[in-house]
Amino acid sequence: MAELDFNIQATVRTDKGKGASRRLRHEDKVPAILYGGQGEPIALALDHNKVNNMADYEAFYSHILTLEFDGKKHQAILKDMQRHPYKPKLTHLDFQRVEKGHKLHTNLPLHFLNETTAKGVKEEGGVVVHHVNDVEITVLPKDLPEYLEVDIAELSVGDTIHLTDLKLPKGVELVELTKGDDHDQAVVSITAPRVEKEETEEDTVAPGDVPAENSKDADEE
Repeated sequence: MAELDFNIQATVRTDKGKGASRRLRHEDKVPAILYGGQGEPIALALDHNKVNNMADYEAFYSHILTLEFDGKKHQAILKDMQRHPYKPKLTHLDFQRVEKGHKLHTNLPLHFLNETTAKGVKEEGGVVVHHVNDVEITVLPKDLPEYLEVDIAELSVGDTIHLTDLKLPKGVELVELTKGDDHDQAVVSITAPRVEKEETEEDTVAPGDVPAENSKDADEE
């Protein structure tokens, strides 16, 4: 996939329930549902291996995808994905319709830049701490970015980047900041490295340094 192509062939499911889903999985299919917008929810079946390969790419979780069935193409975003607890298998996917002119409500991954060369790391020996790795946004479909970049090059030890410090592309709004000033969460910071406590003479007692009275007690026992 040199050029990412998230066009997913699907078929409409008429059989529903746990038994039908198990039969689909035995046929290397994965059950899914498309909902939201002006249409009714539609139960779908997808090719498991093709979708599982797409799921290896970060962009799959933030791109507008195309579901093709019944001779029509439907734009959607992935809202939820369920995996088998121990097998490398997808068990169910939820997709939400994308409608032109209607804002999307989704999560966007953060890409942190200059982590190893940041001032607080390279010059001061600090440690980068990620407080969040994605953010909840609202945005029109035409303005949906693949990710947000967070440049920490100038951060020193003790510095923190908050949600209000993020540079947002046109049309992107952070949901958390619509809830009030006290929701300006920390995104990433650089903290001082932990200093291991040095052993002192009092902390270390050699076997031959046991006090005489303790040795006597031990002999008597």
